[in-house]
Amino acid sequence: MPYGIFLYLLYKIKTMKNFLILAGLALFVVSCGTQKKAAVASTPAEAPKTVALTPELETGKNLYDNSCARCHKLYEPKKFTKEEWTPILVRMGKKAKLDETQMASITNYIDSQL
Repeated sequence: MPYGIFLYLLYKIKTMKNFLILAGLALFVVSCGTQKKAAVASTPAEAPKTVALTPELETGKNLYDNSCARCHKLYEPKKFTKEEWTPILVRMGKKAKLDETQMASITNYIDSQL
């Protein structure tokens, strides 16, 4: 095979290789584009339950906000069920050194928000 043909074939292979690399990159960039999200049928959100806080519930809310937030973020009362809240409140009340009256106020507040 003459040397000129060899160089010509080598040139074509490099050109084809570059073309394939460029085409692959173009496909990759196009595939990374934004995708249209399917429309999700929305259901009307349940109206939040608003409970007028009595002075006792207000005390429980203040204790919950202040005592619990000293150590960790506050969770919305609806994040857990009443059954899930019971052991959480007992455990955290001991750590926060809350007396029975304070614990009862916090428990009543949480229960009123469920």
